[in-house]
Amino acid sequence: MKYILALDQGTTSSRAILFDREGQIQGMASQELNQIYPKSGWVEHDAMEIWNSQLDVAREVLREKQIEATDIAAIGITNQRETTVLWDRKTGQPLHNAIVWQDRRTAGFCDYLRQQGHAGLIAKKTGLVIDAYFSGTKLRWLLDNVPEARKRADRGELAFGTIDSWLLWNLSDGRLHITDFSNAARTMLFNLETLAWDDELLGLLDIPASVLPEVHPSSFVFGESASDLFGHPVPLAGCAGDQHAALFGQNCTRHGMAKNTYGTGCFVLMNIGNEPIVSKCKLLTTIACSNRDQPEFALEGSIFTAGSAVQWLRDGLGIIEASGEVQSLAASVPDSGDCYLVPAFAGLGAPHWDPYARGVIVGISGGTTAAHVARATLESIAFQVADVLDAMCTDGGMAVKELRVDGGASVNDLLMQFQADLLQVPVVRPRVVETTSLGAAFLAGLAVGFWNGIDEVERIWQSERTFEPVMSQAEVGERRGRWQEAVQRSMGWQKHES
Repeated sequence: MKYILALDQGTTSSRAILFDREGQIQGMASQELNQIYPKSGWVEHDAMEIWNSQLDVAREVLREKQIEATDIAAIGITNQRETTVLWDRKTGQPLHNAIVWQDRRTAGFCDYLRQQGHAGLIAKKTGLVIDAYFSGTKLRWLLDNVPEARKRADRGELAFGTIDSWLLWNLSDGRLHITDFSNAARTMLFNLETLAWDDELLGLLDIPASVLPEVHPSSFVFGESASDLFGHPVPLAGCAGDQHAALFGQNCTRHGMAKNTYGTGCFVLMNIGNEPIVSKCKLLTTIACSNRDQPEFALEGSIFTAGSAVQWLRDGLGIIEASGEVQSLAASVPDSGDCYLVPAFAGLGAPHWDPYARGVIVGISGGTTAAHVARATLESIAFQVADVLDAMCTDGGMAVKELRVDGGASVNDLLMQFQADLLQVPVVRPRVVETTSLGAAFLAGLAVGFWNGIDEVERIWQSERTFEPVMSQAEVGERRGRWQEAVQRSMGWQKHES
């Protein structure tokens, strides 16, 4: 068997990527996914469209490359996290559209949980903050608002799952109702210490245990695909939420190793070893992927606005025509001219967590140009990542030695160099930047012996370029101090709306 097939089911598309034994991409297919907005703040997907699009691209990549299912050693899955599906165990039909991770319809119930004093309990057991982001309150909403759903769930007729579970169910023709540790850890129902669904949390959210999937490690042979899907059964052997898969795809498998994904926002994860900790710096604790018996854990910090700030330069200000132009415009000036932009367009995420912050530009003078604003925008992304890594190092009790990077903006050399300068450690960009899919492939391949262990996977991973810090520590200290002043000016700007 020559290949691993990675299924990457994301928020805006379903993709299938074929990897060979050297971890190189040998084929790829993609299909966009429709976004459904029933009300302000509500976001849904058609769960059947998710399944059908994922099956279509998997078949497409095999057909285009003229590869038989017998050439595939295993299928690995990575998925948009927290998105919630509830379906009929007998028919396999969803009872409602999938509620997407971005959806805010349960914010009021989350406020109630906080007011009742449950934040400490939930943080201690799950490593999470109380937020509509996570799956548990979405599942409660479905049970309370879909006709007959709660009665049917109590009778054992319904199944809940995040997108990984939904795909595994369909790939196995309903034989598997399974999730992995990394996805379970994002539900607000899973205890990080016992590695099991938590009865107290289920009671708190009024969730019947009968709807929950079995939980297994991320690198594990769950079963095999139905033979009629691809013409031959294929082992289903790896599964992880997208950011966890990216951490594994970047080979951040040892304590203190960290990665950042530069996308619309940024997701920074650091491996903290085999003991969970409750963050004192407003970070999330989650489960990191592992092919070992003992799970590993990670700290996670989410930055709301990164690449979308560059899109704002294009669409809002009109100072660039395409996002790719920002590097040349920013590089046309030697620095930002003491101009700082804080892109708190939708508040600030980790480590500040201020939903009332709003974007500011400070330090503007008569000499400030579009190029200075472009450079300040790029620099704001790196400043935010540095703030999160500072918090991680404080919580984890150790310094990061390098940052591995991926995502769309990681191709921007100016940004990567400035990131290395701020952190005063190397920033490493891999040769294969599809690290989320690669992580899912690694997990599946390790489970079936396609690769013989972490050592072999580490040899496969290769860096494309390393950015070494060149800025002096004194200048870094001055620049980061000015940035913090700008952040303070952005905070609390939008008054609470009743």
